[in-house]
Amino acid sequence: MQVVKDLPAPQNTQNGSEQLLSANDVLEVSVFQVDNLNRTVQIDASGQISLPLIGTMTAAGKTVRQLETEIETAYGAKYLQSPDVTIFVKESIGQRITVDGEVNRAGIYPVSSSASLLDAIALAGGFNPVGDAGKVFVYRNFGQSKLVANYNVEEIRAGKNRNPRIYGGDVIVVFASKSKIAMNNLKDALGLASSAARIAVIP
Repeated sequence: MQVVKDLPAPQNTQNGSEQLLSANDVLEVSVFQVDNLNRTVQIDASGQISLPLIGTMTAAGKTVRQLETEIETAYGAKYLQSPDVTIFVKESIGQRITVDGEVNRAGIYPVSSSASLLDAIALAGGFNPVGDAGKVFVYRNFGQSKLVANYNVEEIRAGKNRNPRIYGGDVIVVFASKSKIAMNNLKDALGLASSAARIAVIP
């Protein structure tokens, strides 16, 4: 794992303008004027889809445009003259993020193609009482490696830093503030002490 100051967009996404397909995504594949080749297919766990005549193809890790071009090439090689293929992503498993740690509602959330870090924190219900806005870490797969960057959400909200884009597959972890934990423990201790004092004076 490599620590970076700012996370780049995932590889092969044209600087974030294209979404990469993932295992379990559901695709509608349409071949213009050849209705019997139209299919709704799900990308399997190994990243493959199967289409009539051309068989199995790798879909995961490619953009919609890349896959459309490869299918057109495969049909054009043997079966059709100048095929025109359109792919619609019906269900996108890849456009989900995980938000974990010191938030109110940790979980897996679907995100739009323009989601930001502040959007992700809002989806998870914001920070819990011990969450540290300065210790928000975003983990991202980048090719064969994993990158992580630390963002300060207070500074982003104050306009001191930019609000980074979040992509499907990202994992966001909010760490606890030691000072907030200490303060909570102190409050608990004072609460217990005052309770004990009240109990002691009950005749």
